[in-house]
Amino acid sequence: MNAATFKERLKEKGCKLTTQRRGILDVLIENCDKHLSTEELYALVKERYPEIGLATVYRTVQLFEEMGIIDKLYFDEGCSRYELSHQEEHHHHHLICSKCNKVFEVENDLLAEIEAHIQDKYRFKVTNHKVTFYGHCEACSKNI
Repeated sequence: MNAATFKERLKEKGCKLTTQRRGILDVLIENCDKHLSTEELYALVKERYPEIGLATVYRTVQLFEEMGIIDKLYFDEGCSRYELSHQEEHHHHHLICSKCNKVFEVENDLLAEIEAHIQDKYRFKVTNHKVTFYGHCEACSKNI
């Protein structure tokens, strides 16, 4: 998302583009391959903006989620994680190593055939889905 689009979406929501919001978005974009918790995001943003408070990051994360800029993810570890939204496409799948807790993304939509079957049989239009697989990554599998 470029700055102009971001600024326009904030304006539509009745919000201003603050330095803190821009900094949080920049960190999310730079770490788009990670699934950051609010605390991890805060730590990364605080490196650049030492004056930022944790409450500001929490409020901004909530705002970004409401705006559809980020998606909230639950990986059964007791905290929410966030990633940039993929609104133009189906949600991708995640692989979680039960041993080291690494999260891997599966880019292919593996459920297209099942969705087509659901649509044909039940006349139900699937607009999105979330799938998470649990197991052991390659590195952890070697130690089992």
